[in-house]
Amino acid sequence: MAHAPSLSNAAATAAIDAVTALLNAGTVNLYTTPIPADANTALTSQTLLATCTFANPAFPAAVAGVATANALVNDTDANASGTAAFFRAFTSGAAVMFQGTCGASSSFDCVLSNVAIVQHGTVSITSCVLTVVTS
Repeated sequence: MAHAPSLSNAAATAAIDAVTALLNAGTVNLYTTPIPADANTALTSQTLLATCTFANPAFPAAVAGVATANALVNDTDANASGTAAFFRAFTSGAAVMFQGTCGASSSFDCVLSNVAIVQHGTVSITSCVLTVVTS
């Protein structure tokens, strides 16, 4: 028999709240391609473009398996120039919690005011969302 677990809204919300609590004062690092298979896959040729900082608390309580970050602190001195393709969310102790895609519309996990990042420029994240699929 194939595995096909699914979480209830309550379980998904509890899972997200546990993860997002670890992100208080953590960071969102923005990178170029290639996008790793998952958040456990080591980075290789990706370039770190910028680092924005989560607030404390990083997220309000999740609702039905979805949490949207509180306003993040801009990076006012981007590390490098390039196009942001994905991000990784880190605890303040530098542990990776999750990764997702970057873009300029709400169809992405991390919405930026501009995905074309210029070294030493200011980078602003307008939205960062973590979703756990429910039943």
